[in-house]
Amino acid sequence: VASSQSLPLHSVRKAHAVFVRTVDAERDLEFEVDVLHRGRTFASAGVTVGQGGRRCASVTLLSDVEQEDVIAHHHPMPEIGVPEEAIPCEMPMVGRELRLVGITDPNDPEETGPPLIDAWLHYDPVPGRPDLAKALVAHFTGHLSISTTMRSHPGIGTAMAHDTVSTGVMGISIPFHEPVAWEGWLLYHHESTQVGRGMSYVRGQVFTEQGRLIASFTQDGMIRAFVADGADT
Repeated sequence: VASSQSLPLHSVRKAHAVFVRTVDAERDLEFEVDVLHRGRTFASAGVTVGQGGRRCASVTLLSDVEQEDVIAHHHPMPEIGVPEEAIPCEMPMVGRELRLVGITDPNDPEETGPPLIDAWLHYDPVPGRPDLAKALVAHFTGHLSISTTMRSHPGIGTAMAHDTVSTGVMGISIPFHEPVAWEGWLLYHHESTQVGRGMSYVRGQVFTEQGRLIASFTQDGMIRAFVADGADT
């Protein structure tokens, strides 16, 4: 959204964020946009996010002017049923309803299975502005990826996060597949392909209820033990 204010003729096609420092949710954040290139077709920008004079996150963005297709295809949506068959999940946000496929509690260390989570989301209202619609799609990519990684390991779950296990989102990359618009539900398909050495990797896709792929994403997450008797705990 911040970069779109500086590049109103271009549309964000990819964003890559690295989160280097935790923030205080009760304090304001400062967003600073640096336009790196402004061309007739492509543009790029960097956005830094700070709090109290300290940099907390850095985002690089690629934007363009939408073009007609030369060729087109996309990966099919997983066959996981309809939203009404999924299990409601309590993850409060005004205007959002969340349903999970075959999972009652994604945070439970004892609820195990393959490192996959399919989540149906319904937003009311759906933003009409393209930059706000993309921001809303991006928002949920940080929620369930670490839970997806932990799901195949009995005895560990995100209910333990920040208590007995140190977790955090370190990086997210999102390419947006034009046009980013939808009605009804969105499906977030998460797949964890690797975890080790204190870091997890998850890739995902975002589909409309009708099966159109509107975005993909990857997340690099931290899963580490607290230092015994250390200040981190």
